[in-house]
Amino acid sequence: MSQKRAEDIIRMRHSCRSYRDIPLLENDRTGLEEFIKQRITGPFGSFAEFILIAAVPSDSDVLKGLGTYGFIRNPAAFIVGILKDELQNLEDFGYSMERIILHATEMGLGSCWLGGSFKRSSFAEKAGIKGEEVIPAVASIGYTADRKTLTDRLIRSFAGSDNRKSRNELFFCDNKGRLDAYPENVYKKALDMVRLAPSASNKQPWRIVKEDGKNIFHFFLERTPGYNRNVKPSGRADLQRVDMGIAMCHFECAAIELGLKGLWNREITAGIKCPETWEYSITWNGE
Repeated sequence: MSQKRAEDIIRMRHSCRSYRDIPLLENDRTGLEEFIKQRITGPFGSFAEFILIAAVPSDSDVLKGLGTYGFIRNPAAFIVGILKDELQNLEDFGYSMERIILHATEMGLGSCWLGGSFKRSSFAEKAGIKGEEVIPAVASIGYTADRKTLTDRLIRSFAGSDNRKSRNELFFCDNKGRLDAYPENVYKKALDMVRLAPSASNKQPWRIVKEDGKNIFHFFLERTPGYNRNVKPSGRADLQRVDMGIAMCHFECAAIELGLKGLWNREITAGIKCPETWEYSITWNGE
């Protein structure tokens, strides 16, 4: 993050579905494009290609089959992410896309994550995807409308966007083989920023376990039944893995701002006694 505090930017970010019917100003467009051109490497070491494309009327047809995403009004542009099917690429995709969205938020732009099937869409044609390349998600971008529509309010209420799981449902401490409530420590703010991360249908699938007496945090995915695990040419991406990457982005941005140094890696977590339904993702090793 740059001029504004990471915490302030994360708190500013929200899913914007209604925009002012104007294109991006030239300086905003070029500024966002310059940031997108950076090669953002995710915690697992892979990266995706991102492009900014201007919105056209036919884009609404692409979004109609994506549930509440079809109610996006007057976006100025879309951020499109392209990747190949590689190990842990979806987590890195979520991490990198959220970095871009937070930058757009800092610029004063509204945005909304749109996850779905874009393999054979106009987005794919504009992006020129090839072979096994896929588009797990796009993000609408523009200037937030002065007033929220009734549809906006209904969708936000239906999605439970303002309802967040409690800290005790998401964060834990491993205390000699059992999970206890997460204790207060210097990483509290970083975890609070994870609570504010967007996720598909607001399911908040991340679970984080701190090792007792150490600033080591293990990230797990607790899946919501019914979500597809795989990226398929004609199907949806595993959006909950994308959600994990978004959570990693928020955690790291906040930790860096707090001066808390650490590295991402994958470690054996056999000693962590967590529910069998949790899938291990990655570990933050804090100094």
